[in-house]
Amino acid sequence: MYLKHFGFNEFPFSLTPNLRFFCNLIAYKEAFNVLMVSLHNGEGFIKITGEVGTGKTLLCRKLLNTLGKEYVTAYISNANLDISNLQKAIAHELEIPLPDNIDSYKLLNLLNNKLIELHQAGKRVVIIIDEAHVLSDQALEGLRLLSNLETESSKLIQIILVGQPELDRRLKKPHLRQLAHRIVFSYRIPTIHNKKELLSYICFRLTSAGYNDAYDSLFSKRAIKLLLKASRGIPRLINVICHKALLITYGYNREKVDADAIKMAIADTDSTSAAAAASLHSYALRIAVISLLLISIIGVSSYFIFKLLPYVL
Repeated sequence: MYLKHFGFNEFPFSLTPNLRFFCNLIAYKEAFNVLMVSLHNGEGFIKITGEVGTGKTLLCRKLLNTLGKEYVTAYISNANLDISNLQKAIAHELEIPLPDNIDSYKLLNLLNNKLIELHQAGKRVVIIIDEAHVLSDQALEGLRLLSNLETESSKLIQIILVGQPELDRRLKKPHLRQLAHRIVFSYRIPTIHNKKELLSYICFRLTSAGYNDAYDSLFSKRAIKLLLKASRGIPRLINVICHKALLITYGYNREKVDADAIKMAIADTDSTSAAAAASLHSYALRIAVISLLLISIIGVSSYFIFKLLPYVL
């Protein structure tokens, strides 16, 4: 497609969570440090939240790729499971053979025995639950009970909950307070909120894809400004818009992504089109309110002028 045209070795804005494109912005460094410090300290529950498309799954991949041989990990990418199937998924990740039709008591027993075995071998078990906001209350309570498995001196298992902000709101509910109290470390991944961060993100991805020139050789200043506003600083939306804008620019046989290419990419992207429409509606509403206020002020002023005019004359 456009790889040769722009001088890329691979697509710079692919949505696949490729670790080579993990950008070390301050927020991601902080989130990663929270995870590493928490695991080192042996904390039972850790929570990472962020809006859709802020790079949570890529952060999970980064963590899994970084942890040393002393860690045994289980990564659950589909959290839409009841407690029984969630425990079976964890058992499968820990390579525990399960007989058919096993009951919950025996399943928990097998998990406990495996965790003790791994602990005696000097291993630390980390369970990462991605999309944790979709876990049922029963599954969340089951994870809390699973975290009760411990020796006299340390936890047998550490659990990382990764999800959207709905997870934060759910954990504030009274019936989940016992689990909430066990979360010692947590971090909320923010969106990219200014031009400097956006340029760092774009430059990193372009360089990782083999682009050798400066970003402003490929994106105009106006294009960058529009991109930040339309994407709302969400990395996934930035990737989608940039990929489409590069396709459009290539289609017109141009060398630089301009504002028009970004506008066309935005119009072709549902979530940004909706945001743009909402922004336009908000702007129109503000104009309408201001107009009404001005009309009211003019009307009141006219009333008093005509009322007082005979006395002045």
